[in-house]
Amino acid sequence: MKKRILLLLLFLAGFAAAERPHVLVIMVDDLGYGDLSSYGATDLKSPHVDALVKSGMRFNQFYANCPVCSPTRAAFIMGSYPDLVGVPGVIRTHQENSWGYLDARRISIAKAFKSAGYDTALVGKWHLGLTPPNTPNDHGFDYFHGWLGDMMDDYYKHRRHGIPYMALNREIIEVEGHATDLFTQWAVDYLDRRRDAERPFFLFLSYNAPHTPIQPPPDWTKKVKAREPGITDKRAKLVALVEHCDHGIGRVIAALKKNGLDKNTLVVFTSDNGGQVNVGASNGSLTGEKQEMWEGGIRVATCAAWPGKIKAGSSSEYTGMTMDLYPTLCEAAGIELKQAVDGRSFLPLLLGKDFAPPERTMIWVRREGGAKYGGRVYYAARRGPWKLLQNTPYEPMQLFNLSTDPKERSPHKTNHPMYRKLSGAIRQHINASGRIPWAPPVD
Repeated sequence: MKKRILLLLLFLAGFAAAERPHVLVIMVDDLGYGDLSSYGATDLKSPHVDALVKSGMRFNQFYANCPVCSPTRAAFIMGSYPDLVGVPGVIRTHQENSWGYLDARRISIAKAFKSAGYDTALVGKWHLGLTPPNTPNDHGFDYFHGWLGDMMDDYYKHRRHGIPYMALNREIIEVEGHATDLFTQWAVDYLDRRRDAERPFFLFLSYNAPHTPIQPPPDWTKKVKAREPGITDKRAKLVALVEHCDHGIGRVIAALKKNGLDKNTLVVFTSDNGGQVNVGASNGSLTGEKQEMWEGGIRVATCAAWPGKIKAGSSSEYTGMTMDLYPTLCEAAGIELKQAVDGRSFLPLLLGKDFAPPERTMIWVRREGGAKYGGRVYYAARRGPWKLLQNTPYEPMQLFNLSTDPKERSPHKTNHPMYRKLSGAIRQHINASGRIPWAPPVD
């Protein structure tokens, strides 16, 4: 009798495991809010991301946790505000200009999925630490094939400050080819290996594109110029870099289908921050750009698709943040959180169920160096339609109502009640973040 019960339990466990979704998160780098044809671009064609948007739920007010790279990625990996997990700014090679150290005490999303029996992988950009204990393998990824550093000085040479940061797990590697093509192929190879695997997978596919240098393969630029008469060279290169990346994403989605994985894979697409306008990016009608707390710096094109679960062609005005993906994906996979996170799950919204979360105050933080920032921090906060922001530590806060002033052009007076409320929320956040170290320990 006991043997029969044990066999039944094993059968049910196997059935449950088979029902758990695979998860694929695609994050691009510095994508402008207006740089997908599905988000309003008229001189750019992104058929593969557009198809993903149409196959699931499109978000119109989804936010990156920061207007720059490392903090947003930390928010995704740890499910919390970036400065509360040790990453208030960009992590770089040289410590005098590096502003973060990922908190090893936190349970990463990869560790959460791994503990639930998932195979975990990161292909592409990491940007949360260059050496142990802050590499992908240290934070729960079984497999890492990609780029440890921040930007690449050259998409073909794979160097930053002359240092090679391309790696396969813990080994630095030398490879040939455009980084976007490499990351695409490595993701396809990974999915090919998952075809007959028993365990579900969690794959974080993280592209460098379209971050500077704006360096698409030359033939992609030629195609854009031939198709778009009158387009500037700067814009043509940016468009080509985005379209080249879109093509790679199409290859990855095709690999899901080829290997019979697409029907039970939850796919999320997002960006780590807004586009950099001076290199040709467009944030559509939004004010501002990368590095700024204006909407153009933090609002990002985002969608989620899951066949048979998320209604195709749906859209939402939900004000989500990158950190919300952690608890949402864990809930979708049936993973119980073993550590509190700041993000909140919006899975019921994705599944078309009743979803009326209480209003919250959202905080944005960035620490940066140089003469413009001086190693200090600047902030933004939003509650409902009200948003308080600054774009350097030295300028005053400004209060806007996004429902009546979406372009953030008419600030309210500092004696407005919401000014006091949001500035108070920022002070509370500063108090909490003061307990979290962001620099590495002294040897």
